[in-house]
Amino acid sequence: MKGIADEPQYSVDLLEGGTALCDVIDNHIYEQTLSEKNAFFVADLGVIMRQHVRWRTHMAQIRPYYAVRCNSSPAVIEVLAALGTGFICTNKSELELVQSHGIPPEDIIYGGICKQVSQIKYAAKNGIDLLVCDNEAELRKISRCHPNAKLLLQVSTEVSNQDDEMSMTFGCSLKDCRHLLERAKELGVQVVGVRSNISSSCEDDQVYVHAVSDARCVFDMGEEIGFNMKILDIGGGFSGSESQLQLINSAVMSMVDLYFPSSTGVSIIAEPGSFFVSSAFTLAVNVISKEVVARDRQDQAHDDPSPNDEPEFQYYMNEGVYGSFASKLSETLIAAPSVHKNTSLDAPVFSSSLWGPSGDDLDQVVEHCLLPELNIGDWLVFTQAGAYGMGQPLCAATDSPPPPVYYVISSRDWFEMQDTGVTHETTLKNFSLVPYFLNSCQTEAALSVPA
Repeated sequence: MKGIADEPQYSVDLLEGGTALCDVIDNHIYEQTLSEKNAFFVADLGVIMRQHVRWRTHMAQIRPYYAVRCNSSPAVIEVLAALGTGFICTNKSELELVQSHGIPPEDIIYGGICKQVSQIKYAAKNGIDLLVCDNEAELRKISRCHPNAKLLLQVSTEVSNQDDEMSMTFGCSLKDCRHLLERAKELGVQVVGVRSNISSSCEDDQVYVHAVSDARCVFDMGEEIGFNMKILDIGGGFSGSESQLQLINSAVMSMVDLYFPSSTGVSIIAEPGSFFVSSAFTLAVNVISKEVVARDRQDQAHDDPSPNDEPEFQYYMNEGVYGSFASKLSETLIAAPSVHKNTSLDAPVFSSSLWGPSGDDLDQVVEHCLLPELNIGDWLVFTQAGAYGMGQPLCAATDSPPPPVYYVISSRDWFEMQDTGVTHETTLKNFSLVPYFLNSCQTEAALSVPA
């Protein structure tokens, strides 16, 4: 089909006619219910393409550099590479992954703050010159191991973390920038721009305004010392909503026009991660155990709930925070899932909590939600599941491999992607497009197979 000798690395189901994403999920649940009941992802690559269109519409002057640590699925990297994004990597494996897709080194930023010497040397050997730095110790390592490096000086934006007691602040303060710039000059290391450190949970467009203002101060210091400053990286923090893009664009671009007019030749970039992938992935998990406790009677946990007590259910799933819900270990709130079974509209709902399989007290995925009573073997479906949950399990108690990912794209999205010049014969060389045939019997059975 591809007309080349290399076999494609993964297949993508092409959804035609009236086939929808929910139909694909139904079919995979049906198949897993008959076998091992393993969790799985379904990824709609068309969503990534549409998010790219939204970015290009509202942030046309800002080039996106995708944060690979957010989701390193090869298909995601390949689609974004075909769409022309840059990439920011935090370690050697991410650098190698991006390079394997033919990304030129000038479109890659090595953004890890605490870099291993061997990995700095790897970047130097492979022509990856753009590195992030925020302290003198790191600067000295880079000067020894990568003399041709071009640094983005990471500056902390203090207002971005003032309300977040759990947030760690990375980046040098504005008052420490001059010392670091002077030290870079002494060591013969180029500083070519500024990277703003903005929290991934940022919801205030004024944080970006302050970041641009602070960057102008650092640019002035650098140019005074003798550096040619040409890159402004406004960082991450993009949630994925169109309204947020509009707010940030209107706030940031007015400041950019004031402090970095086009005549300066400064390139403006940003680091969206979950913006591209969060809504593209859906996760289906299976209920593997349940417990019933009496509400407001936890001090009598060993007693059975009395008939007059409304029960509270604790459900245990085959994925938890040490696996596909790893984002819960940071600040991310996991939204309540939908239940994949037929229930009547007037079915009672109960206070419920959702837990991973490890038995660890930290392995709580959802603290509280209202659900109909579930049985072992029932399925739960989580949307917005594409960010920070695709890596290897973080805990020895979770010895199963990561859930498989089933890639899909609608024929409409595929044709729109081709209109942008993206085709699987030229840019998506690892794709094998396979027409998806919906089995109606499976769809009907998926909701009725007993646990």
